[in-house]
Amino acid sequence: MKTKNNYALKPLFLERVRKLLPNKSDYQSYLEILKVPPVKSIRCNVLKISPTELKKKLEEKTWKIKQNWKNHPEIMIVEDNLEPGELGRALEHLLGYYYVQELASMLPVMVLQPNPNELILDLCSSPGSKTTQIASEIQNTGTIIANEISLGRIKILASNLERCGVINTIITKKDGIGFCKRLKQEGIDFDKILVDAPCSGEGTLRSSPKTYLMWNIKTIKNLSKLQKNLVSSALEILKPGGELIYSTCTHAPEENEEVVDFILKKFSNVKIQKISLPIKTREGITKWGEKEYSKEVKKSCRIYPQDNNTEGFFIAKFKKLK
Repeated sequence: MKTKNNYALKPLFLERVRKLLPNKSDYQSYLEILKVPPVKSIRCNVLKISPTELKKKLEEKTWKIKQNWKNHPEIMIVEDNLEPGELGRALEHLLGYYYVQELASMLPVMVLQPNPNELILDLCSSPGSKTTQIASEIQNTGTIIANEISLGRIKILASNLERCGVINTIITKKDGIGFCKRLKQEGIDFDKILVDAPCSGEGTLRSSPKTYLMWNIKTIKNLSKLQKNLVSSALEILKPGGELIYSTCTHAPEENEEVVDFILKKFSNVKIQKISLPIKTREGITKWGEKEYSKEVKKSCRIYPQDNNTEGFFIAKFKKLK
């Protein structure tokens, strides 16, 4: 099978997806959705405008707007066949009234549930979609540390924070693991931490088909080691009673359930929490190849593109015991 961009799916990738989706019709639905472009979705930036006002402005441009998630009116789907790049060129975007963000990408912050005046760490923050979402949720109160190791990506992050009117965020340029160690030495800990980790990106195939070309099993295994170290380091600076969200945009169990299982076995004072989301989710798997994971891993969430017409994602919520 090839994608709409004519990229061939690698045999090993297909074999792994078949194991994850053993039901034949489910597997076929997954392959079919990859041929369909993702929906156009935006998130209203309530630091600058209300969802009602933004919807009115966009409808005056004759855009057709839908708000499918009842308790989240800030999340909007643009159903019109806009010209390529039009979402990013619109005046309302340039003014920071909305952020162009994929639906599944908005879910980790929903699970994080940031509260006003909290100290929050976004450990792998660029380009800023989730950082700006957190700032919007807490109305620019408290403090967000937005960390990013790449200078080029920091420029994008800073630009997005400025456009969206975010004023409660400090940008840092550090290796995530070393940064957490330094913060621990300084005695700084956080109410909430988001680790939206670097990953193999299997869930982004609809919007970034070039991922097929870059995909390889060695990268997945290397990323798994990095992800385990990132989460382990971050948990060291989480306050007792605090919560950490681990998320990826991939389906690979090595980068998802294996990381969760590793954390649960390493930290006796950390528990995984159940997650409630406004979309269909599937529980984490407890066996992959010859490896068996803790039954608690089931509390994590797998999000498949064929279930909700989104990209693919994985989310786990940890709480440090008091």
